[in-house]
Amino acid sequence: MKPLMILVAGPYRSGTNDDPALIAANVKAMNDMALRLFRAGHLPVLGEWYALPLIEHAGSQRIGDEVFNEIFHPISRRLVAQCDGCLRIGGASSGADEMVALARANGKQVFFSFEEIPQVG
Repeated sequence: MKPLMILVAGPYRSGTNDDPALIAANVKAMNDMALRLFRAGHLPVLGEWYALPLIEHAGSQRIGDEVFNEIFHPISRRLVAQCDGCLRIGGASSGADEMVALARANGKQVFFSFEEIPQVG
């Protein structure tokens, strides 16, 4: 099995009321999974890795403002089309669910646990 490029899709803002500590916990959960994927021989990606620096550079003043909305989900939509698969983690999230739907629509593999992902060998 060759390494897969896998988008880790989980909650970012969902259920946080935009509390920075709760958002940070959501990002940590996705980064923790990304590290597991990397150590298993795959290439993990998060939309946040691409979106957040661009959002800041573009002058966003707060989560959910016009600049944030211009970049945050659109970049993940583009990214999922480039990946081999999508790993859905965490709780309720319409954005993460959209990534799963887009992955399926693009014929990509969709996983719901680390254990479902083929081992690199």
